[in-house]
Amino acid sequence: MTQNKPRIVNVPNALTLLRLILIPVFVWLMIRDRMMWALGVFAFASFTDILDGWIARRFNLITDVGKLMDPLADKLMVLSVMIAMAVKGIIPWAVLVILFVKEGLMVLGGLLLLSRKVVVSATGMGKIAQFFLVISLVLCFFHAFFSRIAAPVHLWALWFAAGLSVLSLFHYVKLNGPRMFRRNPDIKQADEPSPRG
Repeated sequence: MTQNKPRIVNVPNALTLLRLILIPVFVWLMIRDRMMWALGVFAFASFTDILDGWIARRFNLITDVGKLMDPLADKLMVLSVMIAMAVKGIIPWAVLVILFVKEGLMVLGGLLLLSRKVVVSATGMGKIAQFFLVISLVLCFFHAFFSRIAAPVHLWALWFAAGLSVLSLFHYVKLNGPRMFRRNPDIKQADEPSPRG
């Protein structure tokens, strides 16, 4: 007896969609210099990321659509935060460029694998890097405080997270590189279980 696949329309995927909808809300708040409101939206979006992963695992609602859309929503939200921060002069553009190139390569790799009917889940290394990146961006909202005490903790944390993100790219290539160019890839899932739905 084959197990029925979870429906695409489910709570985890709805939370992922909500995260995408929150991106223009965050951008509007940043443009209006409502930093604490923007931080609240970013924090809430990050919470939904944790929540949808837990719900997907707990109730077996993991779908291929979720595996693709969840990390995409995360990347778009984080990049939106970083662009807004860079425009306001809170973080250096160099960090944004590094992470933008890294994410671009990840997206291209994912599309290449998808074209070969291989759906890749997020890896543990990638989730760890994403966690530290989110924490560092939260600290960036308090950049004025760190400037007053002459200790740019937010920038130290950001560069550390950027380093982890680059390492996660190498880990991604190590895991999935051979499947990108194999003629008949026979593995449909990633080597590590998906952390979300």
